Formats: sequence, C-alpha cells, structure tokens
Amino acid sequence: MNLIYINGEFVPAEKATVSVFDHGFLYGDGVFEGIRAYEGRVFRLKDHVNRLFDSAQAIMLCVPMTREEMEEAILETLRKNNLRDAYIRPIVTRGFGDMGLDPNKCKLATVIIIAIEWGAMYGSLYEVGLTAVSVAVRRNSPDALPPNIKSLNYLNNILAKIEANIKGGNEAIILDPQGRISEGSGDNIFVIKDQRIYTPHTISNLKGITREAVIEVARARGYDLAERDMGLFDLYTADEVFVTGTAAEVAPITKVDGRIIGSGKPGPITRDLMAAFRELTQTTGRPIY
Repeated sequence: MNLIYINGEFVPAEKATVSVFDHGFLYGDGVFEGIRAYEGRVFRLKDHVNRLFDSAQAIMLCVPMTREEMEEAILETLRKNNLRDAYIRPIVTRGFGDMGLDPNKCKLATVIIIAIEWGAMYGSLYEVGLTAVSVAVRRNSPDALPPNIKSLNYLNNILAKIEANIKGGNEAIILDPQGRISEGSGDNIFVIKDQRIYTPHTISNLKGITREAVIEVARARGYDLAERDMGLFDLYTADEVFVTGTAAEVAPITKVDGRIIGSGKPGPITRDLMAAFRELTQTTGRPIY
C-alpha cells in the first residue's frame, strides 16, 4: 500500500487528498520537484531541495519547514514505502484559501511528497532513439512566467506535449518567442556537432539538475561543451541530439521533424554520456537507509 506524505502525516494513496479550496488546485499556485532514487540512494537530493526552495522564493511562497526537514521527509517517505529505486515528487502548494486568487488569503502552505516505483521512462527507445517534433506552442517568456520557476502551472508544457502527440513525436521541441531552441516538454536539449556539445542557455528553460550533472560528466571526460543560442537549423544538421531530465535521464533523439539525425541511431558521444550518467546515478547520492 503506497503511503503519501501530507503535512507531516503518512496516509494511504486512496485517502491522500487536499481541499478543493487549495490554491494549488484552484490556480496551479505552487511548486514541485521530480527526484530519482537509485539502488537505495537519492540522486542529488540537496540540489533538488534547493531548487524547490528557490522556486518557492521566486513566487513568495513560504515553505513551512527547513530544507533539512524537507530532505528528511523525502527520505522517510521512501522508507515508509520500502523503496530503493523510485521517482519522488515533493509538492508545495499555496494552501487553503478562498475563491479569490489573492495568495495572502492562504495562511499555510500544503506539503505533499509522493514516492513510487519507476523504471526507464522511454523503455526500448533508449536503444533506437526518440522521434522529436517542433511545436507551435512557444515557451513562456522569462518576463511573463520565468521557466526556471518549476511551478504547478504546467499547461505550457502540456500543450506542447499534446501537439507532439498529435504529430506522432515522442518528445516536443519548444522554441522561445524569438525562435530559439528552449527545451522539450520535460527535459533539456543537447546538440552535438563536429565533436562539440552545445546546449541552450537556461534563460528560457529550466536549470535542470540532470542537465548540470551531464555537463559535469561531459567536461570530466574531456568533451568540449558550450552554452549558446540555437535554432531548428542546428537540430536538423546535428551529428547527435539528446535530452536530459530526471524522468528521461539521458535519452537520444534520432529524428527531428522528419530529418534523420546523424546515422539514424544513438551516436557514440550520446552513448558514452548515457553510460557515464548511469554509473554516476548508481554510485552517488544520499543513502535512504
């Protein structure tokens, strides 16, 4: 029986509820994280909790616990569910309020932690590569809703995923309002050309924890990596393309808008980084037990 953490208590999943007046439900007013546990260790727990609190700070949401208490609550949720390999979703909503959208009417935030068993998100596609399609939906402008706030209002991403589904893609390529590559519906994008690795600046896309880990791994392995603005041309003419994310991990893309990328199979640098990232997740992290 899966147990869910809600405001300091563990309740069965079927009884885990929040009020219909919670502003997380009414308005998507809240923040969340996606975290992974591998082989009894939580990967980059502190980084994820720090990003959760940064997102909360950006929307002036007071998290009713310290960062250390949040880390321990996440670990305890895993222990209660006897999990060693898991996907963890901590959520902080604005809390109970009224039908108005004024956040000052919400006196105390709601804290929820979900932990479930989780395997490879894309299954066998890691061996053959994903098909990606560019979508008409544009990434939220940083001066409207900064994409670095990992908020519960995920409609921008969802609309992109809907369009990708309609077009037959496994993943969406979202551009910013100026036509530059932003990110996927739930992951960061990397392009490899002439043995160099490129990734967009994190202005119009999330500061991914997995993205940062892969950058560190790539540089440690001697690859030349740079952040730069890119457009669809850079994707269409790339030697290799891959995406990174907590759920996706490191996933190769072998077709974009009908164009075959490279050989049409996951490339050598992508495969090397997939293996290096897998080793990192299996050997590092905060012990659960």
